[in-house]
Amino acid sequence: MSKPVFINEYRRNPANVLTVGTFDGVHLGHQALIRNVVNRAKQKKAPAVVITFDPHPREVINPASDGIRLLTTLNERASIMQDYGIDEMIVIPFTRDFSILSSEQFIREYVYDRIGVSEFVIGYDHHFGKDRQGSINTLKKLSGELGFTVHVVKAHEVRHITVSSTVIRNLLEVDGDVSAASEMLGRRYEVSGTIVKGDQRGRTIGFPTANLEPDSNRKVMPANGVYYVEVTLEKQRLQGMMNIGYRPTFSGEPRLVPEVHLFDFNSMVYGSRMRIHFIRRIRGEHKFESVEALVEQLIRDREQCRRFGSGV
Repeated sequence: MSKPVFINEYRRNPANVLTVGTFDGVHLGHQALIRNVVNRAKQKKAPAVVITFDPHPREVINPASDGIRLLTTLNERASIMQDYGIDEMIVIPFTRDFSILSSEQFIREYVYDRIGVSEFVIGYDHHFGKDRQGSINTLKKLSGELGFTVHVVKAHEVRHITVSSTVIRNLLEVDGDVSAASEMLGRRYEVSGTIVKGDQRGRTIGFPTANLEPDSNRKVMPANGVYYVEVTLEKQRLQGMMNIGYRPTFSGEPRLVPEVHLFDFNSMVYGSRMRIHFIRRIRGEHKFESVEALVEQLIRDREQCRRFGSGV
């Protein structure tokens, strides 16, 4: 599997061992489900399948809201799923019409009739169908009639907190706690994009930066502040510090500016691809009284990042 497969392109296979969900972030709780699916599929030499949705259901059910920021794009989800052993990630377009299907209609008409299932792995608290009325009991009721088995996976906790996409989003967006978020994800949180030309102000104060244009404007960006990061750029793994914010010391910017100062690297090319791995938050965003005060703080920030990088 190199990319997601939309349901209208999929050929039914009754042997499928599968699970269903949005899987935003593919965090440790999701990974427990995926391991269960993959292990059962290997035992019976059947396909390991994940059914997911796009766009995120909350964008359709509550369109009046500001929308939901995502931990992973659709293609990122597919790539991570492949790494964990999933054979097919089948995408169902989540529309208003789809959202009003009953839970039984969803299982009968989509999971059973169009995709095929022999074993269904489900999270302990998973609900589906119109108004989230479907549950484990719904599946168990239908399993006897349709001839598939149901397996329930319990909650996954980190430091006595149940792992969920919502908890991780809050850690990132509200607290900027990329360390705790990464612990729940089971990997570093990352944002990918393209290097674009900025106003080159950082170069004038001794801190040249690469401005990042993220691949998706729906992707979660950690809370404003300075972060120690590792960067994959042109097949190199580099260290640096990233600032996310509105540059208040320079009278502010009208839009959020994510920019990275790379250590020991000066050959950035506009248009290059860059992947940011967030390691640790250094501090929040501050407005300094002068450019000189800002530079002094940036020097301290860089020293702190280098200490983290060296393990001191």
